[in-house]
Amino acid sequence: MSTGAGRIAWARRRRAAGKLWRDFADSRSGLVGLAALLGIVLIALLAPLWISADDLSVIKATGGILTPPSGEFWLGTDHAGRSVLDLTVYGARVSLLVGIAAAVLSVGIGTIVGMLSGHFGRWVSAVLMRVTDFFLVLPALVLAIALSTMLERGLSTIILAIGVTSWPSTARLVRAQTLTIEARPYIERAQALGGGHPHILLRHVLPAVLPLVLANTTLAVGSAIISESTLAFLGLGDPSKVSWGLMLKQALDTGSVTAGAWWYLLPPGIAIVAVVLSFTLCGRALEIVVNPNLKAGRR
Repeated sequence: MSTGAGRIAWARRRRAAGKLWRDFADSRSGLVGLAALLGIVLIALLAPLWISADDLSVIKATGGILTPPSGEFWLGTDHAGRSVLDLTVYGARVSLLVGIAAAVLSVGIGTIVGMLSGHFGRWVSAVLMRVTDFFLVLPALVLAIALSTMLERGLSTIILAIGVTSWPSTARLVRAQTLTIEARPYIERAQALGGGHPHILLRHVLPAVLPLVLANTTLAVGSAIISESTLAFLGLGDPSKVSWGLMLKQALDTGSVTAGAWWYLLPPGIAIVAVVLSFTLCGRALEIVVNPNLKAGRR
């Protein structure tokens, strides 16, 4: 019986996943964002195959200082003679890693807080919502800067600083969804049959909020990448790791703006815009799929 019920459940999930993909595929902007995102991720993953540590080294650079684009250096060189193209491609690894990890941490905290607040209610909800309101009214970037200055420099610090300061909006969204789900009759039946809090939360509430959480995660990655670039630009990132924000900071510090070295400024800036736009297009398409009200409005 349990095996048959499990097969039925998996069949339903496969059908739901197939319907989700078909609805997502109806959005041209979502498909464009997904294609661009997959291309950027593939390039970032394959970057070590043709970019070595020597290519990123200031000591072993072979190009001239701030030379314009040429046949040898397609996007010119930086202040140390390194290829801007190599730096931009390799910088995608750090920016994507920090953005995705920070978004997952942020959405994870927000999902847990929102589910617990919506499920238990009363004093638990009151305490969790007051904590959420506290983080919500304070500027997330200011809190991230404060944490980055107090903790040791490194990617883990950046991820932690962004993740623990940007979860309140997710918590409120998940709490509202949890309250809606727990008002449905099948939750009451599960409770009548002896289902405890872990059973209700993990077997019923969590699967129901996952599509919304997934869409919110996709949108949160773009915000996390912008936050990482901002922190790196302010000098709070890891100076030993190439990232787009660090490239912009170095370009500003070395006088590339006054020297007219546009090839040093534009590539990392365009890369940030392209990645954030790709995640935003995917997130908006998923949001329309999982939110019936938005779907009806689009039609």
